[in-house]
Amino acid sequence: MHRSLLRGGLLTLLLTALMGLAQAAEYKVDSNHVDVSFKVRHGGLSWTRGSFEKVAGTVKFDPADPDATVIDITIQAESINTNNAGRDKHLRSADFLDVEKFPTLTFVSKQIKDFDGDSLKAVGDLTIAGVTKEVVLEVFDITEPVTIEEFGGVTKRSASAKTKINRKEFNLTYGGMLGIGELAIGDEVFIEIDLELDRV
Repeated sequence: MHRSLLRGGLLTLLLTALMGLAQAAEYKVDSNHVDVSFKVRHGGLSWTRGSFEKVAGTVKFDPADPDATVIDITIQAESINTNNAGRDKHLRSADFLDVEKFPTLTFVSKQIKDFDGDSLKAVGDLTIAGVTKEVVLEVFDITEPVTIEEFGGVTKRSASAKTKINRKEFNLTYGGMLGIGELAIGDEVFIEIDLELDRV
């Protein structure tokens, strides 16, 4: 009987431990190791590139139950940087992001699709300048969790992501057609994200 109780107790402890491992882990974005960048055509010619320097957020991720994944990212609009002070000032104005009225850009996932170990598609709501549209964020290079003693013993993961939007769907319509038949500012904006996540 004692052996039976002992085996039962050990089994309970094992199951409890496994259940704990199976729970979704919560991570926060490492603000010192995140890059949100974009590029858009200028006059049908070169790419104008930029980034946002202030990014925060959380990710709840469970490889055993990817449908439970929740991605919640907030970007400070005023932190836009294209390495041109005059252009950045214009992008912050009411012609574009209108940062005084809409201080943040956000992405919140609502469905996870096509999880394949190190990649997935996150369907979610992207809000820019007060306009919310559904987009698909292609997430890839999802690493396994690793605990790094030299970084204070924090457990980290990393991932990259990309998507493409039409800026005019977010009422970012400034800029017209040039005489050469090209848009002064392209409609398509390509967005890329690289980030590290710290387990909470």
